[in-house]
Amino acid sequence: MKEQRLGILGGTFDPIHYGHLMVAEAAREKFFLDKVIFMPTSIPPHKHGILTDFWHRYLMVMLAILGNPFFEASRLEYERGGITYTVDTMRQLRQIYGDAAELFFITGVDTILDVFGWKEPEELLSLCRFIVAARPGLDLHIVGEIFGKYYSSVVIPLEMPQLDISSSDIRKRIREGRSIKYLVPESVEQYIIQQKLYLL
Repeated sequence: MKEQRLGILGGTFDPIHYGHLMVAEAAREKFFLDKVIFMPTSIPPHKHGILTDFWHRYLMVMLAILGNPFFEASRLEYERGGITYTVDTMRQLRQIYGDAAELFFITGVDTILDVFGWKEPEELLSLCRFIVAARPGLDLHIVGEIFGKYYSSVVIPLEMPQLDISSSDIRKRIREGRSIKYLVPESVEQYIIQQKLYLL
């Protein structure tokens, strides 16, 4: 049986946007991933403030990835319950897919810089490799300086065009009555309109 190479893109996806999709596709192509699993978080430990209901966020992910046979959405973190810790998710995925599977957690420079403040970081770095995409204003070189021995073996840089899109800016635009066209897939935009999300 062929060993699977699996990408995991975690996040609140509140809402999912083209930046998320571009990173996932670039990682899939460059690192020959068999599939990318979009993993909407349930209760993130590091984010504060009101989070849109999980099912809205999950359904927007489903709409956004429809038509890409290499992408799938997962309810794993929601179904596990409690606060979402990446190390617990990776342990669970390791149990599901077995020791032969290669797990790649896809993230941005801004997120990876905090990884040693996460739950059981050393264990996490032993369970999966990190594919790290540059973010506007944050160069990949800073990751190499911080991770030293882990860089390029466990923490792998992903060079790709950068889109300066953020979920927080999209929510702000909606509250202000401004367009979000071309920032999110049309199906996601229509869902947001129909469900009257982010108006308050």
